[in-house]
Amino acid sequence: MRLIKKIAYACFALMALTGCEGGDLYDVNAPDWISDKIQEIEDSKKPPEEEDLEGMQEDVYTFGNTDYTSGFWSAFSKYYVVPDGEKWNAVFNLHINPADNTYYKNFALIITNDVERGGTGYTEYGAIRFDVTGSPETYNSQWGDHINFQYISGTLLLDPVDNIDANIQRLGGKITLTVDRTSASAFTVKMYNSEATKMYEQPYKEENLNADASNTNIRCFLVPEGSYIDFQQTNIVPIGGLTSAEDKNPVSMVLQNVPDQVNVGTSLEEAMANVSAIVTFEEGVTKTVSASELHFSAIPDMEQLGAKTLVAIYNKTFKGENCDQPIVANATFEVVEKIESIEVTTQPSCTQYYYYTSPATETLTDRTLTFDPTGMVVTATYADGSTRAVDNAKLTFSAVPAKTGSQTVTITTEDGPTATVGVTVSASTASAVTNTANMVGAADNSTAFFGATSDDFNVPVGATKSITFTNYSNLAGNWNNFVVALRKANLAEYAVVRADNYGWGDGYAACLPGGTQGDWATWLAGMNGAKVTVYVTNCGNGTADVQAVMEGTTGTTSTQYYLGINTVDPNDLNFALTVDACHLVFNP
Repeated sequence: MRLIKKIAYACFALMALTGCEGGDLYDVNAPDWISDKIQEIEDSKKPPEEEDLEGMQEDVYTFGNTDYTSGFWSAFSKYYVVPDGEKWNAVFNLHINPADNTYYKNFALIITNDVERGGTGYTEYGAIRFDVTGSPETYNSQWGDHINFQYISGTLLLDPVDNIDANIQRLGGKITLTVDRTSASAFTVKMYNSEATKMYEQPYKEENLNADASNTNIRCFLVPEGSYIDFQQTNIVPIGGLTSAEDKNPVSMVLQNVPDQVNVGTSLEEAMANVSAIVTFEEGVTKTVSASELHFSAIPDMEQLGAKTLVAIYNKTFKGENCDQPIVANATFEVVEKIESIEVTTQPSCTQYYYYTSPATETLTDRTLTFDPTGMVVTATYADGSTRAVDNAKLTFSAVPAKTGSQTVTITTEDGPTATVGVTVSASTASAVTNTANMVGAADNSTAFFGATSDDFNVPVGATKSITFTNYSNLAGNWNNFVVALRKANLAEYAVVRADNYGWGDGYAACLPGGTQGDWATWLAGMNGAKVTVYVTNCGNGTADVQAVMEGTTGTTSTQYYLGINTVDPNDLNFALTVDACHLVFNP
């Protein structure tokens, strides 16, 4: 019916233009554009044509619970490494829970640097989920500091009400996914099935987030939520190898998360509830299995105190059938008396903490500092009256309020007993530093990233150092502005942070970032000539804070902060400013 209405509307428009007399509206010689228009309308109803994918290989495996119970970030595909200049194509079947129309329960593509998930230096470009909503900022259909919402488009627009939209069912079935790095001036992601297409068409090359600049690879993997995926084909051989459609027997496994100690009286099932195992199957295929899929025994039994050997048995094929030969893995743990109480028997090395408040952080009402347990000894008293020092890594600590005066930190064991320790918090005072040269970077903004740096400025424990300059940018990207590097005297980096709410480095993952830039295009427009003050604070607890106040040329002041950058040696904290297609002029 809609097609007839559209054709009628087109004909009516033609009649209005040509009149009724002598017109060829109903003649076989009617204008070509009418038949073109009809074809265009008809084509718009067709599903996207399947691409002719080259070099596809069988890679058959399933991830995500088939009862639709997998939460986000609980099941993962293999890693597919995509070199610069190449394209990754994948084909798989997405199974969506027919009884659940929650709009986000489909799958997400995660794009990262070339580091294993959670490994040192692991950094994400971002995530792109298959659904498309009318408000990406609200519904989080894509996220990440390197995913620009304005380049997202889709043919099936969801409009969830209370997180529900029945159109989510249309996202299931056979999915074709392409991650395209073949263009020197673009980065493209396309995912589609017979009902919907989602595109990410970035009109510039993605930057290299690898610590080694010579490594230009990215990694991709898929994460289902409330769904599961039957993977079918890929043109890139994944880490761990391809999986053929034939079933595979297990050949070995490695246990993970085995507790060091278990309280006497705890059942073996309860004690090992969080254990998992990485199982390797024939052809080198691996899969992580949960405790519910393993058979445990303890030698000797759990009734007596002392060292135990955990024996774990797995007897399933890759597809979950009974295998020909079960595999076994071992680990050790200790059955101990329950901890009745704990006390701090040696005070921590750091009991004096510092913070600084600039316009970037003056509105934060619940700001905290991270407790540093270095040097502290906590002694536990067990049910049998014995005592023993507890590994600090097995304790949890409350945060330190960023408020001047004496503060109390609560120390908690896994069993529940607590103790407290006192620290003192003081407000830091800022003092300005001056750069030797008047300018860093070429005046035409041609200096490449880290192509020029300021002096290195030392920040002693408890101090805050500030520096003021004018930032000039080529305005090509949000990152083409000042950059702050925190590092040791030997230039080993703790973290590198930018003006646009992004950073990296060993100390970056723990920090709390926040900015008031708002719309990125509006903010960027005011950064060529912006007056900037950067503050760096040595908090004394192995962390550092970076704050920035940016007075843009458009009359708007924005701020940025990175609080709690860790892995810092308090006695060796320095910072320097660098550039990326920008230059900095230091105020007299």
